[in-house]
Amino acid sequence: MANGCGRSGMQTTDLALALYQELRVRGASSLQDIASEMNLSDEDTGRCRDELLSLGLVVPTGPTHDNRLDLDAGKASEAESDAVTVIAPEIALLRLLDRERSRLRNHLDQADRAHRTLKTLAGNFLRADTLTRDAGVEVEILHDYRRIQQVLEDITDTVQRSLSSMHPVVGGREIFARALSRDRRQIENGVQVRSVFSQRLVSLPDEAQHLHAKAELGVQVRISPVVPMNMIIADEQFALLPVNPENPPAGAILARGSALVRSYQALFEHSWHMAIPFGDQLRPDQGGDGLTEQQRAALRMLASGMKDEKVARNLGVSLRTVSRMISDLMQELDASSRFEAGVRATRLGLLN
Repeated sequence: MANGCGRSGMQTTDLALALYQELRVRGASSLQDIASEMNLSDEDTGRCRDELLSLGLVVPTGPTHDNRLDLDAGKASEAESDAVTVIAPEIALLRLLDRERSRLRNHLDQADRAHRTLKTLAGNFLRADTLTRDAGVEVEILHDYRRIQQVLEDITDTVQRSLSSMHPVVGGREIFARALSRDRRQIENGVQVRSVFSQRLVSLPDEAQHLHAKAELGVQVRISPVVPMNMIIADEQFALLPVNPENPPAGAILARGSALVRSYQALFEHSWHMAIPFGDQLRPDQGGDGLTEQQRAALRMLASGMKDEKVARNLGVSLRTVSRMISDLMQELDASSRFEAGVRATRLGLLN
């Protein structure tokens, strides 16, 4: 940003736009630090902050944006800082219009004026195409943890019809509380919420209790031996998924536009139909082949050429467990080698 932004000739809206542009680059940052770099006075900074807050283009960071690992390391809560995180213009616009419609049902002219003010401030950053069902494709890479948390809040506030998600793992109690709060708001707004979780979570007391709580709220919960990655899809218009499924802290991808998101929705639907409803009797489900569902899943992955380490990650078990599972499969199939086990499994139709 140019250092001349604080000159007296500039109007508050121009300064606010300049400040917002810099915040958009950083995602989440100390407002005072950026204002100092731009040579803004305390008075100008205060006016810009008030205008951006009033339009919903920034929000102060708080406990919602806290990183549990940072808190455990002794770092202060986000609520104690002057940091703010930016809101995408289209999300701010939707929230503002919804608030105005509820509060001023008979004064649509006031909502129109607010709309025009926000659009003027947002300028070139307003991606109008993401506000329509026929939006084009757009991808944003998110590395800041606070920005990712804010995107989850934005999705919760703007989803209208359906929310689909997959979760190989879930977080601690603090994250449980956030997730349940989002679920509650979505259910109350009439949104269909469906979630697929890894089967191994059922055997963990805290995680199993969390799944029970979600089901009691009205979330449709299913479990599966294999959940490929974390993924959240809203209204088939937005998808949030990891940059690297094998390294979740690497960041997230926010995909916009039905042309792209439909492919992720198809992946979810496949996982959904392969999963079983949470709460059903979790019996071994052995048929004539004598194999459990987890063993069949492992057998299909091994037959595709997947390494033992990858199978273990997908199933959420240890490498030792996979080795024991392979040994049991060979015994069940009366095979003396992996190759022979694959041949017998193919003849028995177990890989179909």
